[in-house]
Amino acid sequence: MSPRFIEHQRLVLPAPLLLDGGAALSPVEVAWQSYGTLNDARDNAILICHALTGDQYVAGRHPVTGKPGWWERMVGPGKPIDTDRFYVICSNVIGSCMGSSGPASRDPASDTPWGMRFPVITIADMVRAQVALLDALGIARLHAVVGGSMGGMQALAWAAHHPERVGRALVIASAARHSAQNIAFHEVGRQAIMADPAWKGGDYYGARGGGPAKGLAVARMAAHITYLSEEGLTAKFGRRLQNRDAKTFGFDADFQVESYLRHQGLAFTDRFDANSYLYITRAMDYFDLAEPHGGKLATAFARSVATRFCLVSFTSDWLYPTSESRAIVHALNAAGAPTSFVELESGFGHDAFLLDVPALDRVIGGFVGEGA
Repeated sequence: MSPRFIEHQRLVLPAPLLLDGGAALSPVEVAWQSYGTLNDARDNAILICHALTGDQYVAGRHPVTGKPGWWERMVGPGKPIDTDRFYVICSNVIGSCMGSSGPASRDPASDTPWGMRFPVITIADMVRAQVALLDALGIARLHAVVGGSMGGMQALAWAAHHPERVGRALVIASAARHSAQNIAFHEVGRQAIMADPAWKGGDYYGARGGGPAKGLAVARMAAHITYLSEEGLTAKFGRRLQNRDAKTFGFDADFQVESYLRHQGLAFTDRFDANSYLYITRAMDYFDLAEPHGGKLATAFARSVATRFCLVSFTSDWLYPTSESRAIVHALNAAGAPTSFVELESGFGHDAFLLDVPALDRVIGGFVGEGA
């Protein structure tokens, strides 16, 4: 199903979006979903920022997969982010493929998909589009901005670049810049996509045989490993064989973990665009809040002293380990911003923020709901 025909709230921005790379993108469409009711004072809005392969469908049924929204357990009436109290907004980031402008969108100059002619974007560009969305909705200040992983990067960018509009910032399993290791993993995924002959330099839309599904599946497999932990993989799969009693001495999926990764890769190609994967991973790689401030992260938060922060990390997350969160906390303390921090015990790895970790529910519910 094309994102153009999926039911969601959408907005065409009234002005071109000026990007970090120097381009002015126009027109820009932002696809978004809301949950709950905006109060008369317009001060109960919470913006949830999604991760790399996420989208605006935080709760309810996802229109493509038919599965519950990616944070269904966290957002809703009586849940940690309580839609009986808060107006919750989540927008699909620009560059993505669930309705917001991205490489699969049509370039008005040629009336063909942008493909690789779409301008390279940054995390700050994603936030600029969200700012424009909130302006259109008449929301001057957020009660809170919340995000995990790449969503946490957006939350940090909101607090650093637009502190007057953020009451609270909840940053989960994230970092203030992408490490060399994470850039390396992303590059493996991008090269897998671009090495697929079906990629066709990014001009595969409408092509016979479809796009680079094989390359995108491999990219997803490699990335998915980083979202898990050795402890979790061992507990879930170990060295158990997949539907057989003995090794085949071939290259079929002998092990359960191999079959699992292949399934994850193939399922991903049904809902995500390969070019969007290239653009969003590049945006994450470019992210470095301290870079414009001579490498001093505390300076990036110099204007954020009226925003309350909460940082959360997980013991088994090796993609964005606790040391990354501690570095942010130290910078916030140096800047004088009110900050709390907790490292939660979990064997789920980086994906713990999406899974059943009751302690996280308590942290989120307490932080966003306290004094509200």
